[in-house]
Amino acid sequence: MDAGTAAGASGTAIVVLVVMFAVSGLIVGALARLALPGRDDMSYVKTIGYGLAGSLLGGLVSTGLGVQSRIVALIIAIAVAAGLIWVFTRRKPKA
Repeated sequence: MDAGTAAGASGTAIVVLVVMFAVSGLIVGALARLALPGRDDMSYVKTIGYGLAGSLLGGLVSTGLGVQSRIVALIIAIAVAAGLIWVFTRRKPKA
């Protein structure tokens, strides 16, 4: 395999990885938005961002708690993403 083929293969792997992150962030973010009552006019990009942040922080929480089940880890990630959405977009500031 020459250098051009190796660079093309690694570039493709990076694109696939980014797409997988975006899809998983969208799924976790969308489920987190569904968990919160009321209308939300958040963009897809923000949904993906909150989903990715919730997945990352939820994964850290799951690991810290010693969770072995992927389903429980997913539920924790969704709960963390919902919490982030609530704190940063829906919480009413104290007057």
